[in-house]
Amino acid sequence: VNLGRGYVPAERNKQEGQPLGTVPIDAIFSPIRKVNFTVRNARVGQMTDYDKLILEVWTDGTITSEKAISLAAKILRDQLDIFLIEEEEETLSELPEEKEEEEIPKEVFYKNIDELELSVRALNCLKNSHIHLIGELVQKTEDELLKTRNFGRKSLNEIKNVLHQMGLSLGMELQDFPDPEILKKIEGGQV
Repeated sequence: VNLGRGYVPAERNKQEGQPLGTVPIDAIFSPIRKVNFTVRNARVGQMTDYDKLILEVWTDGTITSEKAISLAAKILRDQLDIFLIEEEEETLSELPEEKEEEEIPKEVFYKNIDELELSVRALNCLKNSHIHLIGELVQKTEDELLKTRNFGRKSLNEIKNVLHQMGLSLGMELQDFPDPEILKKIEGGQV
């Protein structure tokens, strides 16, 4: 019995002077006995298109499962570091600033859905679901809209295309919406 690391094939385990009939075998020095993974759907807030990774790790007891995963992640990170370029890091740090510049004005969310120029069928389905403002619409998910009576994929795709042209999408989370002060201005015809 020897100490080692990783996997050693039988050819390298042969030793001279062993008795006749000795059969060298492969050696596995890993403390990990078995690994399994499962990917399941996960929900984060209103968004349902995320994945959840479940790892099952069995060890021989010389190391905990958590420590094994931590070491594996560290090795992977170290191996992938060679692909990083300093210019990319600078570019990534600039991205949040660009998003702030492209922030959508609040007034857009208080516009009536009639201004989206949707088909009569899609517009009627939304109104029957008590969706009257663009802000109410963008907070809905695809699944929520598809559950609406007489609302199908064609209407969904039409809405997604119109919202995309405006820089909006379904499933958005809006802070402080609806704002009572802005609603009063809309009702009073001031906006």
